[in-house]
Amino acid sequence: MTVPDPIQLQPIATVIGGHIEPADDYQGGVESIIRLNDTYPPETLRGIEEFGHLVVVWHFHRATPSDVALHARSPRNDPRWPATGTFVHRSHRRPNQLAVSFPRLLRVSGLDLHVTDFDAVDGTPILDLAPYFAEMGPRGELRQPAWPGEMLTDYWRAAEER
Repeated sequence: MTVPDPIQLQPIATVIGGHIEPADDYQGGVESIIRLNDTYPPETLRGIEEFGHLVVVWHFHRATPSDVALHARSPRNDPRWPATGTFVHRSHRRPNQLAVSFPRLLRVSGLDLHVTDFDAVDGTPILDLAPYFAEMGPRGELRQPAWPGEMLTDYWRAAEER
C-alpha cells in the first residue's frame, strides 16, 4: 500500500479590507472583498453573482502551530460553559487552523467578490469558495446545546451596536 502525498493547498484568493483584527464578537455589517488571484480568469466566477451567499474555506493565517490545543477546555476560557474537546470549538486552536464561513455576496467586480458578514480579517488567505446551495445545507432538525447560543449572542451584531 502506498501512502498518499500530504495535502498541499495554495490560496486562491485574499481578503481585502473588512475586519482588521480578529475578534470574538461584533462581526456583522462590515464589508470586505474576496480578491481572486489574478492567475484565474474572470470566467471562473461567471454566474456567481446570482447567489446570495458563499461558502468560503479560509486559513487562520495569524495563528501559529503553538496555538493548537488538543484537550478539553471551556469555550473562550469562560467557566460558565462546559469544557469541550478541540473538535467542538470553531477556533484557530484546531490542528489545521481552517475555518468555513458563509458571507453574503453583495456584488462582483472582475475578480473581486464584495461581501459582508464575513468573519475573516484583512489579508486572510482563501483556500476555496463556492456558492451556497440551500439544497445542500443541513437536513433534519438542528441540534446543539445551549452554550453556543449564549456565547454567540453578539457574534453577528455590528460594532456600532455595542
